[in-house]
Amino acid sequence: MMKKVGLFFGSFNPIHVGHLIIAEHMADHTELDEVWFVVSPHNPHKEKKSLLEDYHRMALVREAILDNPKLKASDIEFNLSQPSYTVNTLAYLKEKHPDTAFALIFGEDNMYTFHKWKNYEHILENYQIYIYPRPVTYHERLMNEPNKSSELYDHPNISFLENGPVMKISASHIRQSIKEGRSVRYLLTEAVFNYIDEMNFYK
Repeated sequence: MMKKVGLFFGSFNPIHVGHLIIAEHMADHTELDEVWFVVSPHNPHKEKKSLLEDYHRMALVREAILDNPKLKASDIEFNLSQPSYTVNTLAYLKEKHPDTAFALIFGEDNMYTFHKWKNYEHILENYQIYIYPRPVTYHERLMNEPNKSSELYDHPNISFLENGPVMKISASHIRQSIKEGRSVRYLLTEAVFNYIDEMNFYK
């Protein structure tokens, strides 16, 4: 049987316990064999602001998941053309790993704009998509603001993890807290906290 890998895309600036809890839940409560954190590169057309260099964010992810064999870090998009389109990344991964079945992982809030993604129909028809709950659910937003995404709800390739952990931890809050000298110790793994602290990031 082909190995099944879930792709968790993000800037991970920085990776925090919310990301890790979701990834662990996906690896343990679905048929996925592994979850890969796909670190998104800096878009050269956007202002950098507080975004760490690609290799630092990649290092933070590797530090965070070092002791979990089901979780991997991927820099696949660092070498692809910009801007990064998910459909292009999926095509490249499929060519590079023909023995692996890839799936997508993202939050319910992304479901609301998924129909705006490049070639979203192709992604929907060819890849399984695992949706984890967010504090404001896709269903609630759909009831208040119906749009084209309503057609996705019953699609056979979309799986809603209704009982998954609901995380309300944001990287922007962590960055702002560090800037203000506030504690973020329990929002990060010890290894990630120490790396950020030693490098004086976000201060």
